[in-house]
Amino acid sequence: MYETLFLIAGLIILIAGGDILVRGASNIALRLKISPLVIGLTIVAFGTSSPELFISVQSALQGSPDMTMGNVIGSNICNLALVLGLTAVFSPININSNSIRIDWPMAMGSSFLLYVLVLENYLERQEGILFVIILIAYIFYLIRKSRQASKAIEAEKEETVIEEKTPLIKWGADFGLIIIGCLGLYFGSEWFVGSAKDIFIRMGVSERIIGIVVLAIGTSLPELVTSIVAALKKNTDLAIGNLMGSNIFNVLSILGITSIIKDIHVSSAIMGDMFWMLGVTLALLPLMVFKKRLGRLQGSILLSIYFYYTYSILIAA
Repeated sequence: MYETLFLIAGLIILIAGGDILVRGASNIALRLKISPLVIGLTIVAFGTSSPELFISVQSALQGSPDMTMGNVIGSNICNLALVLGLTAVFSPININSNSIRIDWPMAMGSSFLLYVLVLENYLERQEGILFVIILIAYIFYLIRKSRQASKAIEAEKEETVIEEKTPLIKWGADFGLIIIGCLGLYFGSEWFVGSAKDIFIRMGVSERIIGIVVLAIGTSLPELVTSIVAALKKNTDLAIGNLMGSNIFNVLSILGITSIIKDIHVSSAIMGDMFWMLGVTLALLPLMVFKKRLGRLQGSILLSIYFYYTYSILIAA
């Protein structure tokens, strides 16, 4: 009973902590005159991926590598199949050229690089450092690209930045939000991982299944809520950008940082899940290119893939 309460409380605190962290970091970034484009593709993407980061680090430190890898791989599959599929069913998604030329190749490339690097069943510190270097280069590319933003965006940004009556208090409040968000992520991840592990292992469920299904869906809730809200507001291009960005950050930052802290052992079962992650990402390209639009049909295809994948691993278990 208590474990279930800790599980639910941990998940709520995780999501709230990520939201608070994003809010504080975004406010500081705006005051430092960082482009909204960069904020969206870096801070917001990292913020929605922060529950996965804390859960992965906790799992690795507690000696549960299958939960670490399963959480990230399961979240990536969940983002592109379940979350994107549901979003497309709610409202058709128009695909812009950047999603096809930049976001998709980066998401596919980082996933394929992960697969190649773990063929020896380990993700080690030097490989984690490589991931972080690639991530930093990607962020610098986004910053450079953002400098070519239109004058309209610049004007909008200037409007956003001007409202500070008491700068010191606002700076302090924003740093306070970041600290509170990090604490929420730390304690939320500890409660969520510990409770999920105890509950499901007692039921005879493997750590891989816990990571791939339970933790993945739980930590994908921020992306799910963000994308559904964006769809309902007819701002669907934000939805696919958020999900692609989150998948890129999941691989490069979460597994990069976690493997720098501690080498991650990758089981043969997890290698099979990687094929599904690569397959879903690859299948998304023709769906995006076709009419440059994800409609209810394409959304239903993605949902069918996710439900079949989940059904197959649960039956196999």
